[in-house]
Amino acid sequence: MSVSASTDAMKSTVTPSSDRRVGDETFITMLVACVAVGLFVVASLAVPNFFQPLTMLNLVTNNWAVISLGVGVTFLLVSGNFDLSVGGIVALSGVLAVWFAQATGGVNALSTGFGFPTWLAIVCALCGALAIGALNALFVVRFKVPSIIVTLGTMLVARGIAQVITQGSQRNTNLPADFGVLGNLTMFGTSVKLPVIGMAILLAVAVFIERKTVFGRLTYWIGANPVAARLSGIDNAWHVTKLYLFSAGVAGMVGILLASEFKSGFSNRGTLMEFDALVIALLGGVAIAGGFGSVIGMFFGALILGVVTTAATGLVLSPDWQFTLKAIAVFLAVTTQTWALARRHR
Repeated sequence: MSVSASTDAMKSTVTPSSDRRVGDETFITMLVACVAVGLFVVASLAVPNFFQPLTMLNLVTNNWAVISLGVGVTFLLVSGNFDLSVGGIVALSGVLAVWFAQATGGVNALSTGFGFPTWLAIVCALCGALAIGALNALFVVRFKVPSIIVTLGTMLVARGIAQVITQGSQRNTNLPADFGVLGNLTMFGTSVKLPVIGMAILLAVAVFIERKTVFGRLTYWIGANPVAARLSGIDNAWHVTKLYLFSAGVAGMVGILLASEFKSGFSNRGTLMEFDALVIALLGGVAIAGGFGSVIGMFFGALILGVVTTAATGLVLSPDWQFTLKAIAVFLAVTTQTWALARRHR
């Protein structure tokens, strides 16, 4: 059965409960948005000088990398799969971009690279990121290994390769002058950098794909009922493979942009970003079992995490307490969303 035919079948089998599910997504997104606004108001009352235009702008600009990663993670969660490898891919792609761009004949091993033009170094680094995504898909789709185990393993593999290339340190010398342009280019005469604009474009494209395309709706259907999707003629394996390649590609570009911004390839860059991306998706109402959630909800989840982190910093809380607050926020968010949906369906 073709994809168009399977889509028609999906439309013809829509039940009142599935209509209600779509309504539930809108309901949860509105709930998360209200929580984000409420937390911002509380933080403004509790933290001195918190309620400022610059603070609101920083909530987004300071979290552009995690929000970008959250797009790929959200699509995979909706399909019923995890991707914990994105933090390792961020480190690996940044290190590879620097290594390929460094000139040959440096004074030591860490200052010696391949001497590629910057554009070619970026392409090669992105290929390295996509290789990790393909590895994820291979084990998840072909060998049926649980995605949480596979992607946890590939995260360690990617970061381990980055550690070897940098000898546990970083590469930040002997780079071409144009290497730092992408990560530091400001747009429209403002202080907003290109990566932030890229994040906004990525969000807009992701929302369009999620809401207006067959690809987006099939992602939901695979997550909600993979057996029915397969019996309807949908190639679940190829669809999930594309999602893993997409997530790895986004993580690769994030790593390259961060390497360009700081003009260095750091093997520990992106540490715990994979968990932050998962946290903002869960805060945004994405179901860990698949078939439910939205990119817009994930974005508001990122705002919630940003408010909590920024407020904790403003209150001079230790990093240990910040981790505790993140855990409490996730627990309360998941519990509240479950309770709200249960009451709605009484």
